[in-house]
Amino acid sequence: MRILHTSDWHIGRTFHGVDLLADQRQVLSEIAAIVRERAVDVVVVPGDVYDRSIPSADAVAVCQRGFEEIRDAGAVIVATSGNHDSPTRLGAGSGFTAAGGLHLLTTVTGIDRPVVLEDAHGPVAFYGIPYLEPEITRTRLGVPSARSHAEIVDAAMGLVRADVAARGARSVVLAHAFVVGAEATGSERSISVGGVETVPASVFSGADYVALGHLHSPQTVTDAVRYCGSPLPYSFGERSHRKAVFVVDLDADGLGAVERVDLPIVRELTELVGELDALVSEPSFAYAHDHYVTAVLTDPVRPVDAMRRLRDRFPHAVHLEWQRPGGQDELEYRRKVRGRTDIEIARSFVTDVRSDPSGSELRLLESALAAAVSEREAAEAGAQAQAGA
Repeated sequence: MRILHTSDWHIGRTFHGVDLLADQRQVLSEIAAIVRERAVDVVVVPGDVYDRSIPSADAVAVCQRGFEEIRDAGAVIVATSGNHDSPTRLGAGSGFTAAGGLHLLTTVTGIDRPVVLEDAHGPVAFYGIPYLEPEITRTRLGVPSARSHAEIVDAAMGLVRADVAARGARSVVLAHAFVVGAEATGSERSISVGGVETVPASVFSGADYVALGHLHSPQTVTDAVRYCGSPLPYSFGERSHRKAVFVVDLDADGLGAVERVDLPIVRELTELVGELDALVSEPSFAYAHDHYVTAVLTDPVRPVDAMRRLRDRFPHAVHLEWQRPGGQDELEYRRKVRGRTDIEIARSFVTDVRSDPSGSELRLLESALAAAVSEREAAEAGAQAQAGA
């Protein structure tokens, strides 16, 4: 049996305020193309199908279209819910969708009720372990004293192992968790509970393959326990990552081979550093015209209308910051203000965040400081008079 492992679609997510639905539509079509080209039998999606528990109508439409394209390409789909999803909403109508080849495993009670599919070597059981909030699920899993995610997932895997033993089938587990030894990218939402969010890989012993979701970069924890990562980058910290899926082959004895298949880049992410005039005019930056761009401006004076000018050249610029050359860190700034008058501190602040204030601006600062002092003195005098009365 050939399985494609993808996860963390986060449909409906925005990127620095930019709608990503068009990019998500494209990458789901690319996944469907891989399914068709490689004759994939089953696509597994271990969580964070949506980015929000209540997805928009447009996000639902993109998701459904993605499912349809994958199904039309010839694969059965098995998906579970992550910490971003609403298990109830994602799993709505699962009894009907299963008849069409879309299996949504989102409930605690369904953990030991696998989707069983057949190949030439016999049955393969697919188990879905959705994101399990300990406070909500510990009693239903029979571990009322459990507090950590590790204890909860261990209890869930106990149910899975018991069912696998009874069936004698090969098994694939879908789980949404943070496994020890893996690395976060920074764009994942924390799933910590009481400061304990990680799960040891040993919890998943006994499964032929464990398809993990939650972390956004492809990672191999063990040969049989892997993260495929998200299909798109969701932070500039991921700009060096090549997004991918894993194509997994099960043979008669269990796990046969795993191949990483890189996904096409929908739109690259680039960080540009320099003075604004150089960024918007020099030919050396032309390569980033169609990229999502974050810019670090190093102008001596904060540029006016910087984002508009940046977008004139880079239509997909989404973020910028200004780092004044020679800027002070917090400790240096504390030393800088110690022992100085209010007007000296105010003047230095304006210089640090913009440029030296003009004479008229200094007079406005002096007037504002004088008014503040007068107001404070008047308030103190009023309080003393009231106390004396």
